[in-house]
Amino acid sequence: MKKLLLLGGSSQQIVAIETAKRLGYETVLCDYLPDNPGQRHADKFYLTSTTDKEAVLKVARDERINGALAYASDPAAPTAAYVAEKMGLPGSPYESVEILCNKDKYRRFLAENGFCAPVAVGYDAVQTAQADISSGQFRLPVIVKPVDSSGSKGVGRIDVVDEAAQKLTSAMSFSRSKRIVVEEYVEKLGYQIAGDGLSVNGKLAFRYFANDHFDPNCVNPFVPISASFPYNMPKEVQDKAHDEIQRLISLLNMGTTTYNFDMRIDKDYNVFLMEVAPRDGGNYIPDVIKYATGVDLVECSVKAALGETIDVSSFGKPSGFYAYYAVHSRKDGVLDHVEIDPAVEKNNVIENHIVKKSGDQIKAFTGANTTLGILIMKFDHMEQMLRMMDYSDEWIKVVLK
Repeated sequence: MKKLLLLGGSSQQIVAIETAKRLGYETVLCDYLPDNPGQRHADKFYLTSTTDKEAVLKVARDERINGALAYASDPAAPTAAYVAEKMGLPGSPYESVEILCNKDKYRRFLAENGFCAPVAVGYDAVQTAQADISSGQFRLPVIVKPVDSSGSKGVGRIDVVDEAAQKLTSAMSFSRSKRIVVEEYVEKLGYQIAGDGLSVNGKLAFRYFANDHFDPNCVNPFVPISASFPYNMPKEVQDKAHDEIQRLISLLNMGTTTYNFDMRIDKDYNVFLMEVAPRDGGNYIPDVIKYATGVDLVECSVKAALGETIDVSSFGKPSGFYAYYAVHSRKDGVLDHVEIDPAVEKNNVIENHIVKKSGDQIKAFTGANTTLGILIMKFDHMEQMLRMMDYSDEWIKVVLK
């Protein structure tokens, strides 16, 4: 029996553990949280940080694993690649995964290789970044991000110089390496592009793009509240995005792995690969894609980590209209209940993964870690889907005590 090391045991990562077990593999889990729910599903558990490469490598060697997987986790993806490379296991080059998971290195790589990319500079000190913004080194507005966070945590937009200190400091507080990147804002045409994909032996064999939706009234309006499938732009735009992704993964010599995309197009249909993360998307995106296409990207992730064959010829064509919706609050408080329109609950909600209960303390939505849970939804047509995701106040309310 092959043995798979999984990095991260949150409620949304349990699906990878269960998929590996369904396929007949033994599962070993690492997570730094002693109360993570994944440990109750894995065959063996180690209380080890998924970002501590040497500690995870020791577990991997002691357990004689056959593959390492950081399912839906940016911070752990370099660790999985490091372990695989050190042990001669299947995976993509560690250096390439590091580039994709570090926003500073990634922006530099894009610029050096002729991709459309915003002007961006990395900083170790808030004061230096603030001085450059104040002196006009950037055209405002700019976006500031921790170089190594995920789930849009710590992301902010600076429209005027007076906002710089607070938003730079906030971004720095979310960086494990205490480094941030400041980049000029890219004006987008239509929706920001989300979605997941799969490369097999370096070829982009599957991708399914979505429309990103945001709540402008949230404390952090740059965190997506939904991704709706399919993307509503013409085929030629999607093919152009496909070609740019392929060029990127070819330059990085990526192997067989899954990806989560975050892209923008401008008024001239130039494609900006804002993020191409070497892992599955969170918020149940692979589950949504499975409803729409029949393609099980979780299973693909597990097989890729273990070097198993993935038969892309069996992949189905997309049909229907599906989305995830992140149930969220705009304020801190104590949850009373979540009120969903009965007709929507009956006709549109196909899976309810709300984890917060009445009486729970909840936080205002500032990142993926502050959702109350996820709804997986279906729709009759594109117009209905886009309207419901853009105007969710019409059908769902989070009521606080």
